[in-house]
Amino acid sequence: MLTTILRAVLARSLKPFVFESTDHSPALDLDVPHLGAYVHIPFCETLCPFCPYYKVAYGDGSAMPAYLDALEREIARVLGRSVTPLSSVYFGGGTPALAGEGIGRIIRAIKFHAEIAGEIGLELHPRDVAEDFTTMLLDAGVTMVSLGVQSFQPHSLAALGRPTDPSISVAALGMLGTAGFSAVDVDLIFGIPGQSDDDLRRDFARAVELGATQVSTYPFIDFSYASNRIKPVSERRKQGLMSVLLKSAEENGFTRGSVWTFRRRGTPSYSSITRDDFVGFGASATTLLRDQFKVNTFDVDGYISAVGNGRLPTAYTLRFSPRARRAYWLFWSCYNMDIGRDRFSAFFGAELDEEFGGSLALAKALGIMAPTADGYTLTGRGAYWFHVIEQLYTHQYIDKTWRVAMSATPPRRIMLW
Repeated sequence: MLTTILRAVLARSLKPFVFESTDHSPALDLDVPHLGAYVHIPFCETLCPFCPYYKVAYGDGSAMPAYLDALEREIARVLGRSVTPLSSVYFGGGTPALAGEGIGRIIRAIKFHAEIAGEIGLELHPRDVAEDFTTMLLDAGVTMVSLGVQSFQPHSLAALGRPTDPSISVAALGMLGTAGFSAVDVDLIFGIPGQSDDDLRRDFARAVELGATQVSTYPFIDFSYASNRIKPVSERRKQGLMSVLLKSAEENGFTRGSVWTFRRRGTPSYSSITRDDFVGFGASATTLLRDQFKVNTFDVDGYISAVGNGRLPTAYTLRFSPRARRAYWLFWSCYNMDIGRDRFSAFFGAELDEEFGGSLALAKALGIMAPTADGYTLTGRGAYWFHVIEQLYTHQYIDKTWRVAMSATPPRRIMLW
C-alpha cells in the first residue's frame, strides 16, 4: 500500500511499473553525466542461504573462462569506442575473487573502450584474502574493497549459515587495512535473531580497530526465495539496533554517509550502484540510464549464449516516464541523504523545487528533511523512515523482480504495484 501511495504522489501514476521482455535488445544511450559501471561475477564456492543476489556454484571453475570471454564481448558491444569517461567501476557477486587474474583482464577491457576517471571497487569474501591476491588487485588498479564480514560473533554467523570462526575475517581485514586501498568497507548485518546491542557495538568497533574506513550495515531481510532458517526481528527491535549503530559511529569518529553506511571522516565512500546512472555487465547485472532500467538474464549459460551470438543479454526492460525517472532519482538520493539541486538540474535539465516542491515542503514540515546550501538532507527521523520504506520497497519490487527473473520459465512481463 505504501509503495502505491509513493508511486502516486512522486511519480504521479497509479499504473504499475512494468518490466517487459523484448525480442531485441534496446539501444543504450550512454551520453549521461557521471556514468558508472558494475560487473557481476556470479560464482561462489558455497551459497550462503541469506544472500539474495544471483549466484551459482563455482564447482571446478570450468565455466569461468567462457564467462570472462562473454564479459569482454558485452563490454566491447556496449561501450564501443566513444563513450563518456566512467566515474567508477565496481565488481560484485557472487565472489569476484574467483575470477583471479581475470579481474585485471576485465579492467583492461573496460579501459580499452573508456577512461575510468574514478575509483575501482571490488567485493571480497574473507576466505579469499591473501597477500599475493591483494597485491594482484592493487596492480590491476583496484582502489577500494568491501569485505563481507556480516558479524564477528560466532552465534550470529551460525544463524546466517556462515562459518562460525571469526578469525578468518579478522585476519582478512587486518591485511586489507594495511594494504594501501583508498577505502576498506566492511559489511555488517543487523537484526539477526539473537543479536544483542553489545554484539553489534563490538562488531562495529572491531571493524574500525582492524582498519575499516567504512562500515556498511544492512538489516536482515528474509527474501521469499532465500533458504533462511531464521526470520527477521521486529521493526521495533531493528529501530533499537539502528540507535546502537548511530552511537557506535559517533564513538568511533565515523560520520553517516547514507541511511545504512558510516565512514571515517575525510575518506572516500564505497558504494556499488547507488549512483545517478550506471551500466551493468554480466548475468543479472542491471543498467540505469535516462529513460530505462535494464536487467540482464539471470542465467550464466543464457548470458554466455546471448553474448556469443552477438546480442545483448537483456532479460527485461522498464521504460520510465520522465516523472517516474525523476522520482526514482529522488528515492535513491534520499538513501544517500543528499538531495542536491545542482545534481538534479545537471541530470534532468529541470529544477528540483519546481518538480517536487510540494513533497519536499511536506517532508520539511514533518521533520523528515532539512534544507542545505544546495538542496536537502534527511534528518535522523527521515533516515529511520527511509529505512522502513526501503525494506518495503525491497519486498514489493526487488524481491519479486529477482524471484521471477530467476524462475525456470520467466514470464514476458513483470508488473510491480
